Amino acid sequence: MRKLQVNQLKVGAVLSYVQTGTHILVALLYTPVMLSILGQNEYGLYNTVSSTISMLSILNLGFSNAYIRYYTRYKTQNEHEKIQRLNGLYILVYSVIGVIAFLCGLYLAFNLRLVFDEGLSEAELEKARIMMLILAVNLGISFPMTTFTAYINAHERFMFERGVNILKVIISPFVQLPLMLLGYGAVGMTAVIFALNLLLHLAEVIYAVKKLNFRMKFGKWEKGLFKSLFLFSGLIAINLIVDQINNSMDNILLGRFCGTAEVAVYAVGATICNYYSSFSTAVSSVFAPRIHKIVNTVRDKLEQNRQLTRLFVKVGRIQYLILALVCSGFVIFGQEFVRLWAGEGYEASYWVVLTRMLPGTIPLIQNIGIEVQQAKNLHRFRSYALLTMAIGNLIMTIFLCRRYGAVGAAVGTGLATILGNGIVMNIVYQKVIGISVFSFWKNILRQTLGMLPAFLCGFLIERFVPIHSFLTMGLWIVVYMAVYGASVWFLSMNAEEKGIALDVVRKVLRKRKQKA
Repeated sequence: MRKLQVNQLKVGAVLSYVQTGTHILVALLYTPVMLSILGQNEYGLYNTVSSTISMLSILNLGFSNAYIRYYTRYKTQNEHEKIQRLNGLYILVYSVIGVIAFLCGLYLAFNLRLVFDEGLSEAELEKARIMMLILAVNLGISFPMTTFTAYINAHERFMFERGVNILKVIISPFVQLPLMLLGYGAVGMTAVIFALNLLLHLAEVIYAVKKLNFRMKFGKWEKGLFKSLFLFSGLIAINLIVDQINNSMDNILLGRFCGTAEVAVYAVGATICNYYSSFSTAVSSVFAPRIHKIVNTVRDKLEQNRQLTRLFVKVGRIQYLILALVCSGFVIFGQEFVRLWAGEGYEASYWVVLTRMLPGTIPLIQNIGIEVQQAKNLHRFRSYALLTMAIGNLIMTIFLCRRYGAVGAAVGTGLATILGNGIVMNIVYQKVIGISVFSFWKNILRQTLGMLPAFLCGFLIERFVPIHSFLTMGLWIVVYMAVYGASVWFLSMNAEEKGIALDVVRKVLRKRKQKA
C-alpha cells in the first residue's frame, strides 16, 4: 500500500505537468483558430459571462479544502464510519449550496443589466443570458460532485484524476470547433464545457464508488463537526473571495465600463498567466496530504516546523527553477509570441501578462504554504490580509481600467499581489506559521545568481535577433532553454535536484528501451 501511495505521488506530479503541458499545447494550437472564428467581441463576451458566473463559486465556502483535513484525521484513527458520515454531510451541504448557486445564476441571467448596464449591446445581452443559464446548471451540478473529487484526492489517486482531466483537455477543442463553425459561437463553447464536465463528474462518481469504496451515511454526525467545519472553512471562503476578486472581477469591470473588446485583450493575457500558474500548482497540489500528515503526526512543534520548512524550501526551489525559465522566456519572446499567436488587436495583452506574471511569481513559489496554514488551522491571518489587499485591488481597478483599459486592470492586480503576497504573507509565514522565510529567500537568491548568464543571453537575443515566425522563435527558444539548463545545472541546482532530474531522464530512457 505504501509503495502504491509513493507511486501515485510521483506519477501524480508527473501527470500534473503532462496535464499542464497538454493544456498549453492545445491552447497554442486551438486559441488562434478560436479567436479567428469568434472574433474579439464574441471571445470577450464568453470571458465576461464565465467570469461573472465563476463569482458564485465562492459559495463553496472552502468546505472542499477542509475535507482532506478531517478525512486524514479519521483515517489516521481508523474511524471509517466517521469518514462515511463525513461524506454524507458533504453531499448534503453541497447539494444545498448547488441549489442556491443555480438560483443565483438564474437571477443573474434574467437581470444582466444589473451588472452590465453600459458595456454590452442588446445582442450580446441575449447571448449572455443563454450562456449564463447553461453555466448556472453546470455550477449547480458541480457542487455536490466536489465531494467525490475531494475523496479521490484524499486517497492520493492522482493518476486517475489527472488522467481524466488530460482527456477532457484533448477532447474539448474537437467538439467545440464544429459547433463554432456552424455558427453557435460562444454559446456552443459553453454547451460543450457543460457536457464534458458532466461526463467528468460521472467518471469520478463511478471511480470513487467502485474502486475506492465510497460510502456515505446521514445523521449521527460527530458533535460539533459542522461548527468546526464551518469555522475552519469560513476563513478559506475569504481566500476564495480574494481569488475571485483578483481573477474574475477585472473581466467583469472591463465588461461593464470598457466593452467586450477590452475584456478579450485582458482575457488573452490572463489565460497565459493561468497557464503560468499551473506550472506551480501542478507540483504543490500533490503534497497536500503529506503536509496534513506531518501536522497530524509530528507532535514536537520545532521538529514539525523544521520538516515543513524543508518541504517549503524544497518545493519552492523546484517551482522557481521551472517558473524562472517560463517567466524570463516570456519577457524575451512574449511580444512576438502574442503578435503571432493571438493576431492584431491583442498587442496590449503582453503588458497585461507582465504586470501580473512578475508579481505573481512570489506567491506561486510559496503556494505550498497555503496548505501548511490550513493544516495548522492558522489560515485566518492570510485570509484577513489578502481580503484587505483584494478590496484595495478592486478600488484601484475601478479607476485604472476606466482610464487605461485592460492594462490598467492588470496593474491593480499586480500591485495588490506585491503588497499582499509579497510583503504581508512573508511576515506571516515567518512570525506566525513558523516557516523560516529567511532560509527560503536565501535559497531563491542563490538560484537566481546562477541564472544570470542565461538572463544575459536572453537579453542579447531579444535585443539583436529579429523574430518574424514561429519557426524562428522556436529555434531561439531552444537555444535559450539550453543555455538556461546549463546555467542552472552548474550554478543553481543542488545535489537532490540534480538527482531528481537524472532519475526522470533515466526513467524516460528506460521506457523507450522497453518499447524498442
